[in-house]
Amino acid sequence: MAHGSSDDSPRTSRSRLVRYFLQGVGWLSVALGVIGVFLPVLPTTPFLLLAAACFARSSPRFYHWLVDHPRLGPWIRGYLEGNGIPLKGKVYAIGLMWVSIGFSCWLLPSVWARGVMVVSAVGVTVYILRQKTLRR
Repeated sequence: MAHGSSDDSPRTSRSRLVRYFLQGVGWLSVALGVIGVFLPVLPTTPFLLLAAACFARSSPRFYHWLVDHPRLGPWIRGYLEGNGIPLKGKVYAIGLMWVSIGFSCWLLPSVWARGVMVVSAVGVTVYILRQKTLRR
């Protein structure tokens, strides 16, 4: 898939406020993803995928910059092209999600909030596990 053409990006949001919000979340995700390259406890791929999703709806220029980036692009291109997610990315994403959900459940006294978080985490875990595993 060629990432340089303008017709392979989803339509951007019409709301300027939504675009700015998504760009902020996107750049924060890029920063966390880059930190994750060097810090093994922080996952890289999920943050870069989130950034790509945010940029796809807010800025075609930032989206193409990320996907075509010589260092960051390969982390997400496999998923975007339907080839899968690296095993390391799956393990980190699922592991850190469950650690953070567990900690949140420990902090929250509300049983229904705990239930919502656990059900959401199960859904995300199933989704990630059902994705192809990228073989490098």
